[in-house]
Formats: sequence, C-alpha cells, structure tokens
Amino acid sequence: MAVYLDNSATTKPCPESTEAVLKMLNENYGNPSSLHKIGIDAAKAVMKSRQSIANLMGCERDEIFFTSGGTEANNLAVFGAVNANRRIGNRIVTTAIEHESVKQSVDELEKQGFEVIRLMPDRHGNIDPAELSEAINEKTILVSMMYINNEVGSVLPVEKIKGFVKRAGAPALIHTDCVQAFGKIDVKPKKLGADLVTVTAHKIHGPKGCGALYIRRGARIVPRSFGGEQEKRIRPGTEASPLIAGFGAAVDALPDLKRQNKEISELNAYATDKLKKINGIILNSAPNASPYILNIYIPTFMRSQTILQELSANYGIYVSNGSACAKGRRSHVLTAMKLSDEITDKSIRISFSRYNTKEEIDILCDALSDLIKKHPQK
Repeated sequence: MAVYLDNSATTKPCPESTEAVLKMLNENYGNPSSLHKIGIDAAKAVMKSRQSIANLMGCERDEIFFTSGGTEANNLAVFGAVNANRRIGNRIVTTAIEHESVKQSVDELEKQGFEVIRLMPDRHGNIDPAELSEAINEKTILVSMMYINNEVGSVLPVEKIKGFVKRAGAPALIHTDCVQAFGKIDVKPKKLGADLVTVTAHKIHGPKGCGALYIRRGARIVPRSFGGEQEKRIRPGTEASPLIAGFGAAVDALPDLKRQNKEISELNAYATDKLKKINGIILNSAPNASPYILNIYIPTFMRSQTILQELSANYGIYVSNGSACAKGRRSHVLTAMKLSDEITDKSIRISFSRYNTKEEIDILCDALSDLIKKHPQK
C-alpha cells in the first residue's frame, strides 16, 4: 500500500479536475483568443474557472490573472510591484522563510540596489508582529509575506500588514503567497488587506502548471513579459485552457473548508500523538501551525534525504525533506529558525490532504519506529 504524505509539494488531481482537463484537450481544444465557436467555447471555460476562483476568494473575476503556477505568480508580484514603485521608495520587507520564488526574487532585487529587510522567525517559524511593524517605513514599496509556511506550517501575521503600512505612511503594495492556504482555509484578499495574492492549482488536487495572481483593482504592477493581449497584458500568451479548466474544477470540487479543516486537524492530532510516543522524535512545527503540515526530526544517523529515500524504497511511504523547489538542499527555513545542524539535517515534512487516513498514519509511524531501530544515531 502506497502512503502519500507529500501534499505540500503536490496533490493527486481529483477526478473532477482530470475530467475537465481531458474534455478541454479532446473536445474543447480551441484557442481562447480565436473568434470562432470553438475558440469562444474555450474562452467560456476559462471565464468559468476565473469566476470559480474569484468566488472562493471573494473578489471580482477581472482581478484574477492566470499564470503557469505559484512561482511565476510570485515573480510577477514581486518584480511587478517593485518596478512600478521604484521611484517612490527602495525598501522591501519580507521574511527569511519565504518560498524560494520570493526569496530569490528579493535576493536579485537586493543586488540591484534595493534595501531588503528579512524578518527572522522564532523556534517554530513564527514572525513577531512588532518586528514587522518596526521594519515598515515611509520608503517601503513592497511587503511580501506568505500566509502559511510551506515547510513547518507556521501561520504568519499577514492580516496586520495593512495597518502597519498605513501607520508608517508607506506607499507599499502588500503581497501574500497563499499557495499553502488557498483551498484549505478562508483566503479573502480584502480581509487580508492584500493587493496581490498568489494561488496555484496543484496544491488543491488540480493540475500542475497553472496558478493565478490576484491583483486588487486599482493596484498597478509592471508586467514581466510581452507579446499579446491575454490577461490584460499582465501575463500575455495563449492561455493554458485545459489546465485552467482543471484548476476551476478542483476549486468547484472543494468540500466545505471548515469541515475539511476539522477533519485534517483531527488527523494531525492523531499523527502528533503517535509520533510523540516514538522515542527521540522532535516536532518542529508549533501546536498553532497549519494542521496540513507537520515537520519532525528523526533520530537516526541518516540525513533527511536518505530518510525519505528509505521510506520510499522500503516502505512505500512518500514524504519530503522540505520544499520540493529546494531540490534537496539544506532547508533555509529550518536554518532561519536557528535549529541545530543535527535537527536541520535530519528533519522531514509530512503534509496531509483530504484523502489521507488514520490507517496511513499508523503505517508511517510503524515504519519510522522500524527505521530508527535499524539505523540508530551513532
């Protein structure tokens, strides 16, 4: 029995999503920009998905712009906001635990001469709102902070950003990466006070290769690519209509989020209780973290990459040693949390979806107990 617990990296597409993708590929295959019936039908499918996402986010349909995924949406938001406002300020406020697509974007902007303030987390990946408030000044043109951290599940104080920006008299646009929050908890840009919000399909049982950026009506960003009228020139190019249709279908197939969150919280509590009974395991995720993500230290002589390979090859269990985009490198998130090298190098991420069961948790815990016995610390 395969046990898939790497849902923060990607999820298995739901039947509704795959059906929508196949229909667009096999039947409704027109270019959404073509003016004949097949093209218009494809455009209607894109519009339907745009509306579904807007409905879930409580925003207008024309505030949703499709991209190739979360990474492109984050790049578009960060570079687009900074380049639109570079004449009125030069400070960027972010955190040291952002996804690589934000982290590397602000690293590049820092090389170009922008001042970058990276807020440091505590032992569990939490960001202090007081430090956030202090970092924002009248020269701040962008605040980019994720809603839920993708490695440890910490929930960041994004709802407080708008108040701090107003208090400082800053011209900043507010961007939040909601890739790990969208479809799991309520993500309403207006409630968050966000100008720019990143979401993606493949974390909610939709297809890979399709994401979206919410851009508040009236907020100005500069595009990163050119060559067409699609997406109001913000992200030109022929829309990936099959993937977009799959995205919309995955959104429509979401269960009631409060009920889903309750079920995942119960599953997380069950897993936490069982893991605590395994001698030497340490929980890196805080009790108030997102229940969808559980980061733990494994007491063995093996490093995390070897641990996950052992679990995969010998037990049929699939987890992660951090962000899939990091390609096995040491986690910058756990490093920023100032965890010891021992813990940082031997921690894995377990991440849940609505398809996981307690039986799978039992299998995982039995495997971890067996692995620790076979490969103890030296």
